[in-house]
Amino acid sequence: MAETTTIQVSKQARDHLAQVAKERGMTLGRLIEQLASEQPTAEQIAERVAATRKVLRERMGCTLTDEEFDNGPDVLANIYAMAAEKMRSGRGATRSGQGNAA
Repeated sequence: MAETTTIQVSKQARDHLAQVAKERGMTLGRLIEQLASEQPTAEQIAERVAATRKVLRERMGCTLTDEEFDNGPDVLANIYAMAAEKMRSGRGATRSGQGNAA
């Protein structure tokens, strides 16, 4: 059995997480372990960024420096913003041609 420890949180947070765990059919401890495993550390994020840039350079012929990458636009955030604006303006049509305006 793995070594365990205690984490102090508010009763509200504990009760909420216990309910989420129950709904997912797992223990509270297992839910916390799952949530923790899904959160990368700063070092892991940096490793992923470096690996992605390496692939872009080697396979896609990208010649941007790390500084140019860092100073460039946040393309993913821009895509999310455009998609959100499209949905807000009612232009988010489904395949049947009906809008998805809220």
